[in-house]
This record gives sequence, structure tokens and C-alpha cells, in this order.
Amino acid sequence: MAKKISIELEIKAPQTCVRDFEFKVTAEQLKAESDRVANAFAGMVQIPGFRAGKAPIALVKTKYASEIADELRNRIISAAFDMVGEQKDLDVMTLVFKKPVADIDVNADLEFAFEANVAPEINVGDYKSITVEIPKDAVEESALDERVDFYRSMYGSYAAIEEAAKAEDMLKVDYTSDFVPAEDATASVKRQAAATDSFIWLNEPETMPGVIAALTGAEKGKEYEFASVYPADYREEALAGKTVNYKVTVKDIQRRTKLDDAALLEKLQLKSMDELRDRLREAMESDNEGARRSKAADAVYSRLDEMAGEFELPPALLAEETNKEIQKMAREQVKSEEDANKFKEELDAKRAEAETAAKAALRRTLILRKVAKLEEVTVEDAELDAQLAMMSYQYGYKAKELKDMMEKNGAIEEFRIDMTNAKTLDKLVGMALK
Repeated sequence: MAKKISIELEIKAPQTCVRDFEFKVTAEQLKAESDRVANAFAGMVQIPGFRAGKAPIALVKTKYASEIADELRNRIISAAFDMVGEQKDLDVMTLVFKKPVADIDVNADLEFAFEANVAPEINVGDYKSITVEIPKDAVEESALDERVDFYRSMYGSYAAIEEAAKAEDMLKVDYTSDFVPAEDATASVKRQAAATDSFIWLNEPETMPGVIAALTGAEKGKEYEFASVYPADYREEALAGKTVNYKVTVKDIQRRTKLDDAALLEKLQLKSMDELRDRLREAMESDNEGARRSKAADAVYSRLDEMAGEFELPPALLAEETNKEIQKMAREQVKSEEDANKFKEELDAKRAEAETAAKAALRRTLILRKVAKLEEVTVEDAELDAQLAMMSYQYGYKAKELKDMMEKNGAIEEFRIDMTNAKTLDKLVGMALK
């Protein structure tokens, strides 16, 4: 077994949630380890004029000086990481160089340091004693009737009518507007500006903001004008925060005809309405239970939060979480140059708001992390991959593509933490819910 390099370690605590790991490798240890690395190289490399593994060690050290130095550095850093991991009384959450490993001189002592953010001491008390009582919501027959009626409409067919339009109708229209999209605008943005023989449904989500109110009561063959005020967080940046004036000509009005029992059963390939109602009842009961558990999760965490009391937050993690919150706010609020200037003017207030949200989010993560360790809750790679597969289907990516993207931007571990938190809270809900 290869001899392990000897490294001296001193741990200092400049702040509650910060630890400095200060390392020292003596010149004697550096020389010994450098010789071991050189000998390992000598056994692997072949130098012209010498049999494999028989070249003089001095020649190997000269010819492969750079490679030996790199390997020596890697061995030292790896050993230091191992020593950090051996500190079982510390829950290390981040680790960065405070004093890096510079060029190594084997004739002098080497000193370097890591700075770590560590989880604070959190007393979650007798968390297993938490109980919450949330009654189960029964599925009423009237709710089942509404769900069946929804399916009658959803699978029904549209037919032209001569009446004035009302909610849920479909209108065939031509429209123009005073919005001029850029030449390279996407097709969806250009459709928002003008279209011929297009269809507008008078239901949510609206095709244009305010279109339902504007065209409810509309009649075939007539022209209507209205203004759409697009929200600041509208999905298409080119329209976000803008007011667009539309002229719409209604060419046709169609209304959905609901299916009768026989047609609905044929569409769903079921034998009876009782079978349909049983299936709907089961699905609705599952939805109710999900909502019940969600309420229970909020109640359980609220109690956990109270029991944990006050504790310090790791400063580097708080700064990182605060920056994420600011970036999130910017994505939601900045849709134009004017918005950007306003955001900059209010940056101090935005940062204070972001820090408040960041503290709550980080506190939640730390509390659930503590319980996860006590309950030995983990998220295995197979669970992570299964969840990513579901997400990739929703977002239209291949599972591997999504995972690669998340690994590149550093989001994969954050996602694992979120899954662990959810799994931990779900376990607590299972213990607490009555």
C-alpha cells in the first residue's frame, strides 16, 4: 500500500459558520512525496537508451519535472480534501481556496488553506412528535357532475352559430394592430401583431390580454377595436409591458356542442357512466389528498421552523442565494431599457428584498438538511435520473441533454438538494398527518 503524505492541519473558526482549514507540508515530506511520484513515473515511462523502468531517477525528474510537479500538487490537494472530509463533527457545505497551492519548492515548507462554510448547529427538538390534523375533503357528487360536464365539453365538437359570441366560443377572425414587430421577430410575436383566418378562443389563457371582454357579445361580420395591455412579465419580451391597439373582424363564430352519454363513453372507451364516475372520483380523491399533504407540509415546516429557533447562516451561501434572488427578480421585472434603469436605481431596495427571501430559503434548506441527516434521507442517482426523465419529457429535451445542461451550469446538485428537502418533508408529513 502506497505511503500517504503527512500533512499538518489547523482548523480555525473566524465566524460561526466559517472554518479555515490551514495546511502545512514540511520540506521533508515534500521531498519524500516528490521522490515517490518520480519513482512512479520512472516505472511507467520509457526514455530512449534505457529499458522501460530502468532510466536513472535524476533523468526522469529532469525530463518530467512539470508532470511530476502537477502530480505532486494533485496528491497534496487530494489528501487535504480527504482530511476535510474526515472532520465528522463539521457539516461542510462549501469549500474554496483561501490560500492556494502555489509553485511547490521541495526545499521549503508548503502552506495553503481552504475556507469552508459549514452548516450551523440546529436543534430541531423532538420533531417526530409534530402532529397536524387536516380533514380529508370528500368528493361531492356535484363536483363529479361538474367534472363529467367538463369532459362533455372538452371532447365536444365546434359548430358554426349565428348568435352573438359568449365565453368559451371560438371565433375565426382577421386582425391588425399598431404593433410593428422586428424583421427577425419569431413567428409567435408576428402572429400577435396581425393575422388572417386566425382563431381566438374566448377562454383562459387569453390570446391577447383583454380579448375575452372585448369580443364577448361580438357578432359575425362586424369589426371591433380594443387595447391589449401586456403584462411586464409577458412570455414574449418584445410585447412585455406594451399596450397594443387591435382591430378585429369577426368572420365566424363557433360554439362547442357537448357530447351525450353514449358519445362520451365511446370517446373515452368506457362501458358505463358509473365506470367513468368511479375513475373520476379516484382521480379527484388523489388530487384532494395531494392538496391535503401540501397543507400538512406547510404546517409541519412552520412548526419545525419554530422549534429550530434562531441560528447563524453561512455567509457565502447567503450571498449566493441573495444573488440568485436578485437575478430572479431581474428576469421577472426587466423587460426594457427603461425597466433596467429603474431596477438599477432601486438596486439597494431590491437587494434588501432579495436578502430577506434568501434568508428564508436558506434557513429552510438548513433545517431540512439537519432532519435529512437524522432520518438518513438521501436521493439516489436512480431517483434523480427518473425525475430528470419526467422533466425532460415536459420540456421537450432528451433526459441526457437536460442532465448535461444542468451539470454544466451547476444546477444538478441544487436540484438534488431540492429533491432531498421534498423527500424529507414528505417523510415528516407521513409521521405527522392525522
